[in-house]
Amino acid sequence: LMPGKYTAKSSYEVYYPGQGGSNDQAVIAASQSQAEPNTTTHFGASGDCGMATATKVPGKQQFAFTLDHKAAYLLFLPRTSNTILHNCYLTKVEVNSDNDITSTYTLDPTIGELTGTGTGKQITISTGGSGTYANGFPLNNNATSAATNGAYVVIKPGTHILKIRYWVKDIVTNVEGAITKTLSSASYDQNKYYNITANLDVNNYDGDKYYMWDAQEQYWKGHEWNLGGSQPTLSQGLTGATTSNDYAKSNADPRYWNEYYPGYGVSNPATHTSCKDLPNVNEMTWYAAKGEPRWDADELWTTMGHLYKGGMWFKKKANISGFNPNTAEDGTDWRTTSKTQSWSASLTLPSAADAGNYFYLPALGYYGYGKLNIVGIIGSYWSSSAYSIGAGRAYDMLFRYGSVSVIYDSRYLGLRVGGFE
Repeated sequence: LMPGKYTAKSSYEVYYPGQGGSNDQAVIAASQSQAEPNTTTHFGASGDCGMATATKVPGKQQFAFTLDHKAAYLLFLPRTSNTILHNCYLTKVEVNSDNDITSTYTLDPTIGELTGTGTGKQITISTGGSGTYANGFPLNNNATSAATNGAYVVIKPGTHILKIRYWVKDIVTNVEGAITKTLSSASYDQNKYYNITANLDVNNYDGDKYYMWDAQEQYWKGHEWNLGGSQPTLSQGLTGATTSNDYAKSNADPRYWNEYYPGYGVSNPATHTSCKDLPNVNEMTWYAAKGEPRWDADELWTTMGHLYKGGMWFKKKANISGFNPNTAEDGTDWRTTSKTQSWSASLTLPSAADAGNYFYLPALGYYGYGKLNIVGIIGSYWSSSAYSIGAGRAYDMLFRYGSVSVIYDSRYLGLRVGGFE
């Protein structure tokens, strides 16, 4: 209903800027909220907007129009067959773009589109309200189901590379983290819905990739947790954590570390399958110093039947300028010297545009004297290089919140192997 009389023209432009807008200015919100699955009642507050031409109805004091919506709309449809996640809830969806998707834009009747550019490249929609959905939307569906957890997001139309982070919470253990999916560049047109399906079966890391340095067999061979063995599966300090004495204690056991030492200052590469093809210590320094490491405190993963989070993103070898296996990033050969160093790690995640240039290493801890230590807090990965200034040690990469180090450790420790790209 409008005040006054409209007699000057037979048609007028109608602007719908949404609840957060005014006149011809529409605001696509960076923070959106949906109280229950598969509803669009939040659209007006989130940035839904449009234009139309209102035309006089002959013989009546009325104008008729059909609104042409000018935003694009994403429907997120997560599913999972991971039984660990079936007891968890979707608490929010974070949409990151390589260009702007949220800001204040102008409804332009000349071209019939939203115009203007903004700086907002992230939209987060909170999922959940009260009652059944007080903790968020359930994740107990093996197949796509909008009625179970469908979440709608309003974005600026355009061509975007989207990195989606689905935030999941276990309300029993209070662990909350994210599962990341990166989508290829695509066009998202105005006045259209796009179904974004996602299988949230998080990455699972086997318990059989821990080795003493250059051992012939893995640390718990013959005692695997999933074969009824005594391998501890919970990090020390957690309720239910155990210690096992069933680890190798002599070189008669193929799980025992490689004891070979050719002499002071002599390069000593691994020779067994477990470690011989790993990055050498020089390469480890390139990842640490030039791989732009970025700590991710929230990326969820599982190992040995339990849910954890925490790890580091590194640039792939092909994306590290100057990468050289024969010299470390400082120009020397660490394979024949005694050096260690630490570098800082960013707490900012790779951008949506850059995500494909990185790989992820989880903080899987390590085994020592039959104990599993600090899972989710540090990652400790063997290199293929023994320490040349003394027997019984080898080089590894250790990372944690805010830092990456290339150091040497005792070869009898059960560190992780593999995972580098």
